[in-house]
Amino acid sequence: MGLIIKFYCKRCIELPIEKADHSKVKKLNRNAIYRFLYKRELQSKQDIAYALQLSLPTVTQNVNELLSAGLLAEKGEFGSTGGRKAKALQLEYGARYSVGLDVTRNHVGIVIIDLGCRVIDFSRYRLPFQNKPAYFEKIGKLIAQSIAKTGINTQKILGVGIGVPAIVSNDHQTATYGPVIGFTGGKLEQFSRYIDYPCMLCNDANAAGFAEIWHRSIDDNMIYISLSKSVGGAILIDGNICYGSNQRAGEVGHITVVPNGPLCYCGQRGCLDAVCNSQILAKTSNDNLSLFFEQLDSDTERQALWTTYLEHLAVCINILRMTLDCNIVLGGYVGSYMDQYIDRLRQMVAARNPFEPDGSYLDVCSYKFEATAVGAALIYVDRFIRKI
Repeated sequence: MGLIIKFYCKRCIELPIEKADHSKVKKLNRNAIYRFLYKRELQSKQDIAYALQLSLPTVTQNVNELLSAGLLAEKGEFGSTGGRKAKALQLEYGARYSVGLDVTRNHVGIVIIDLGCRVIDFSRYRLPFQNKPAYFEKIGKLIAQSIAKTGINTQKILGVGIGVPAIVSNDHQTATYGPVIGFTGGKLEQFSRYIDYPCMLCNDANAAGFAEIWHRSIDDNMIYISLSKSVGGAILIDGNICYGSNQRAGEVGHITVVPNGPLCYCGQRGCLDAVCNSQILAKTSNDNLSLFFEQLDSDTERQALWTTYLEHLAVCINILRMTLDCNIVLGGYVGSYMDQYIDRLRQMVAARNPFEPDGSYLDVCSYKFEATAVGAALIYVDRFIRKI
């Protein structure tokens, strides 16, 4: 059996070298070297060759190509071990940039990241969604303004990912279901006519989940639950977004947790969205979620509401754990405040779980606020890295 290379980064692929033609082998090796260096400190060609089991001439050839393409740089030299000093190599994350949007009912967030997922700029604007040309034109101007503010060479922009609270078609062109902001049937073209870069639509929770698993640098399975003004989710299998047969995988907001319960915007009753959206909590504090958590410890009514909220959430979490048996991460507006309550929630889900006593599979998000925008931008970064 031939050598099998497993890439270091997420969305890794395995390919027996002996079954690939020369051009594919060359691309495979170059991509493996890039992924090995991704988010690693300074490395030498010898380090790369040893880690990937490649010959030094093969590594040298590919390193030179990456240097010529501006994707890799020499950052000094390592100390001498008796011979010629080895060059210290590091990826040039500023070789390309990507833009991500988080479109909500009342705001739009715009993030610019580099290839290393480092946030170069983040801006959030109050801009109520309107399915009208003037709104989309304003979005285009805000994107141009954000890019201009950074001074980035526009030729280095890979594209613009547009995260929307909607189910998005497989070709990323249409919002097939988007009642949260009134965008059902909406088209990418409504945005793209005012944007000077390649762009695509993506589901907001899928984008946020993608950012979360990228940040964790794991090839693993994970469910991400976004607890914001609407409740969404993402299922990630081996580090990749799972869309399902109809692009509806991860729509955890419409799992029934309270039979015949409160009416959901979808028309059904008792959905997780109806009982665990952030407004359930915020409306008790003048629509200020932060104020709700500030007052929580000293207010018995809010404590009772919070307990009910957690109980409903625990029901859904247990359903997901029993169904897919993978880690679960809580994000969105409520998820960003969950750190100090996660142990309590773990106890609640463990009480429903016949197999696990501690609920340690449940975690809190790393990205507290800009997750959707970062994830939307990362889709273009991921596509670029795959093609190196």
